[in-house]
Amino acid sequence: MTDIRALIVDDEPPARRGLQIRLADEEDIVIVGEAGSGRLALEKIRELSPDLVFLDIEMPGMTGFDVIGQLPMESMPLIVFVTAYDRYAVRAFEARAIDYLLKPVEAGRLSSALKNVRERLTQRRAGEQRDRLVELMADLKGSSEWPQGPAPGASDGVLSIREGRDIVRVRLEDIEWVDAAGDYMCVHATGRTHILRGTMKSLEDALDPARFQRVHRSTIVNLHRVTRLRSHMNGEYFLVLEGGHELKLSRSFRDKVELFLGARREA
Repeated sequence: MTDIRALIVDDEPPARRGLQIRLADEEDIVIVGEAGSGRLALEKIRELSPDLVFLDIEMPGMTGFDVIGQLPMESMPLIVFVTAYDRYAVRAFEARAIDYLLKPVEAGRLSSALKNVRERLTQRRAGEQRDRLVELMADLKGSSEWPQGPAPGASDGVLSIREGRDIVRVRLEDIEWVDAAGDYMCVHATGRTHILRGTMKSLEDALDPARFQRVHRSTIVNLHRVTRLRSHMNGEYFLVLEGGHELKLSRSFRDKVELFLGARREA
């Protein structure tokens, strides 16, 4: 069982203590620190890099939302809001909170929130492990490679990918998104990940721009798989795909993607 490193943030010491007591029975939860203000919370998050933050909303000087607004999305821990007020629930989930607990925290609700946390962390850690192992996987499987020119087979609606001694034909319409990992690309389609050696520019040039668009320097998305564009409180945007997966939309690509999504809605 992998430990979950948690930080408790609340301006009321009894509330922090009460949550610590409730979490004491959770074997995989390790309390690495606590903070009594938003400003101290930022310092602790940057210093300790916790996996999870139990975050109060109404605190003097800096609210819980202010704290999230100053954290980069790439390194943001999972957030569970703990507050005495239910009026912030919608805003909390717009800020990508994992859960929203009302004080006094009930044992059943805390258990449900921790279940969500464990599931999200499992997904996140699996993704990180994939990135670390992708080069080794590509070498073992014998990835496709094209240093120049279009990707093989992309022109007839199929992307041909070499996996060991086999050639896998992936229909372009089945591709959900592609992300870069070092010198390799991970092509996500129909629940599988195929690995290619090459550049994002090479693949981008081979794909139909009416369907596939670069949304980040390391990400290409199938626009037909996008269900909505979601804004974040710190000004960032995310594309939500059919299966629920979210991709960060770089500011430099936002206008272009919004234009294509608008054209799709009008078609």
